[in-house]
Amino acid sequence: MKTIILAAGRSRRLKPVADKNFLRFAGKYLLEHQLEMMQQTGLEDFILVAGKHNLEQTQKLAEKFQAKVVEQKDLDQGMAGAILAAEPEVNGEPVLIVNGGDVLGQSAYEKITQTGDADAYILAYKVDSYFPGGYLELDGNRITNIIEKPGEGNEPSDCINLVLHLHKDSNKLFETLKATNSESDDIYEVALAKLMKEQNIEAVHYDGPWRPIKFPWHILDLMEFSFTMMGSRIDESAEIADSAIIKGDVVIEAGVKVFDNAVIQGPAYIGKNSVVATNALVRNSMLGENCVVGFGTEIARAFIGDDCWFHSNYIGDTVMGNNNSFGAGAVCANLRLDEKEIKESGRNKLGPIFGDNIRVGVNTSIMPGIKIGSNTMITSGLVIAEDIEEGKFVSGKTELTIKENTAKLDQSSREEMKDKLK
Repeated sequence: MKTIILAAGRSRRLKPVADKNFLRFAGKYLLEHQLEMMQQTGLEDFILVAGKHNLEQTQKLAEKFQAKVVEQKDLDQGMAGAILAAEPEVNGEPVLIVNGGDVLGQSAYEKITQTGDADAYILAYKVDSYFPGGYLELDGNRITNIIEKPGEGNEPSDCINLVLHLHKDSNKLFETLKATNSESDDIYEVALAKLMKEQNIEAVHYDGPWRPIKFPWHILDLMEFSFTMMGSRIDESAEIADSAIIKGDVVIEAGVKVFDNAVIQGPAYIGKNSVVATNALVRNSMLGENCVVGFGTEIARAFIGDDCWFHSNYIGDTVMGNNNSFGAGAVCANLRLDEKEIKESGRNKLGPIFGDNIRVGVNTSIMPGIKIGSNTMITSGLVIAEDIEEGKFVSGKTELTIKENTAKLDQSSREEMKDKLK
């Protein structure tokens, strides 16, 4: 059996995050975690479907797993285009189709591969409330249809479709995909509906962990899930000051320096060669490689990429890419004044979302849920309350009124204050 892993997509909903497959969780790329879990289940013969934007990175990672890499050249064809791109490597064998952006428990892979006599199998996940996805129409255990976003109250069952699909007859799958036309990118779903009329396609019921990454704040959900499997470890090469406090499950990688009176409150991950400086606080956060958490900075419940620098900042409930830098006093707001949900995130605490290569000037405040595109510079003393597209230089005006000073300082009043303090 061949395992086709879909990793070519560039989700517009995830912006300004560039590629979820190559986000690092506890020091490993998401795609790397996925492949390791599949290997532990006994899966092999991986075919990674990449896009032009991540082809080189995918090829490097594939070497570790002896996986094949194919390029999906037309991303507008969605899943169908990705699966068809893998056809030359399948050679008529059964295929397991995996969405690289959905994190599942190991039991999901075990269940889908321990199947019976049906022609194909789809992982079915039971939901307790309406989910805006594809619902399975069931006749016993047989799937008769998939209905996309039926609307609350119109669900054909309480089971939704997760993209972990096993097709025993891959030639029939490819043949149906090629014969299917659609004006949108749902060719695979339309082809599935055709196959359901001709084949016995059954649901494999699964109630284990499921962490999709469709929106930036889902990265924080996956970070929290990763903490549950991370454990605790301090590399012997790390330099930890005697007065530093490290509590809970914390992983500190090689070359890390933790200075006097710094606090790392687990769960937390500190990447290679990063610095947590004097009086800094890192809690419930993941920090990438070569970062500097400067004096007096607090990083709370945040996902931080590589090469990010801070000095006297507050970074809360934030998702941040690579190579970002904050001037002293710049802060990330994470709570509305009315404490209500921030945008459509389902969270009442959510900081800004940052791409890569961003600079923020001193004393600038960025409001909750704001998205800052890559390659952007924001000057000092501003309040950023709207999304900024990538590649922008953001500045503002502060009007000063300068006139003669007529106020007189009364030294006696200061002396009186000193007397009261004695």
